[in-house]
Amino acid sequence: MIIGSSRERKLEEFRTALTPASVSDLVHAGHTVLIETNAGVGAHYPDAEYLAVGAQIVPTMEDVYAHSELIVEVKEPQPSEFALMRDGQVIFTYLHLAAEPEVTRAIVDSKCIAIAYETVRLPNGALPLLAPMSEVAGRLAVEEGARFLKRPGPGRGILLGGISGVPPAHVVVIGSGNVGRNAIRVAVGMGARVTVISNAIDQLRDLDQQYAGRIETALSSRGVIASILPSADMLIGAVLVAGERAPVVVSREMVRTMQPGSVIVDVAVDQGGCIETTHPTNHDEPIYVEEGVVHYAVPNMPGSVPRTASTVLSTLVLPYALAIANLGVDAAIRRDPALAQGVNVYRGAITHPAVAAALSLPYVPLEDAITAPR
Repeated sequence: MIIGSSRERKLEEFRTALTPASVSDLVHAGHTVLIETNAGVGAHYPDAEYLAVGAQIVPTMEDVYAHSELIVEVKEPQPSEFALMRDGQVIFTYLHLAAEPEVTRAIVDSKCIAIAYETVRLPNGALPLLAPMSEVAGRLAVEEGARFLKRPGPGRGILLGGISGVPPAHVVVIGSGNVGRNAIRVAVGMGARVTVISNAIDQLRDLDQQYAGRIETALSSRGVIASILPSADMLIGAVLVAGERAPVVVSREMVRTMQPGSVIVDVAVDQGGCIETTHPTNHDEPIYVEEGVVHYAVPNMPGSVPRTASTVLSTLVLPYALAIANLGVDAAIRRDPALAQGVNVYRGAITHPAVAAALSLPYVPLEDAITAPR
């Protein structure tokens, strides 16, 4: 199979989904790999390293799309890529279609097969291709929040861990999944006072035991969130429902009760955001102030640490890419239920129920889409 990867077009996205190490395995398995020139430079993988493991370097994104049967990327197709996708081509990347109606329309119209990293789900419910980026984003959330609490800038001018005689900042984390747990780890490590709000009692119990009194936990409700936010110096939104638009758990009225110059980091912004006042920003202009509160809402947070993020992502994507290349996409999907759950759109049909529901579009079971006459 011919496998391609182009340079990411999303603003300030420096990751790559195929490192030279992964390309080496694909070439060794007998496949042809096309890499757009400079596709790996943002993560410090020069073209020479790809050439050394057998990749073919091509000059343009158009060359990659025109010749590749399987496209392996990091982020959802950008407008410049819409017209390049074609019938039967496999697009394997983070999609977050529940919050991207324009991208969804382009994918449906192209009749490509779109497989989303974030909805590949193992039998135990784990999300193997989303988890590592959630881990990165959770850790970065506290780092970025602490950065924007400081001056110069609109932040409150607070040191996260405080000092002798001055209490630490109060960090509130809503959500106790991968993002939340990693945010908690960093916030505790930096000496903050941490409150975790979640509706997962088992996860809260585990966190209580793990941190042995160093954090506070609370079961989530509107009343609980509203009562805690006025004392928060930093709020981290870490709510995820795989494949669906993130539920809004913090209203504008709640944000108004926060202290001026406090910071919100909405990690769920790539799924639409879990805080009413957030909208996507980017690494060039990562923050804005609304209701007196600093908002950080960069959808591709791990793009700021591209070497780390690319290494782990490429390693975890490789087995799935190999399966598609070795078996063909239909056989790979039928053999691996986890990969099948990653299929969001199959040749014009939306095959993930959460995506269809979020966008109010018809849902077609995957097997029906595969066997539909053409």
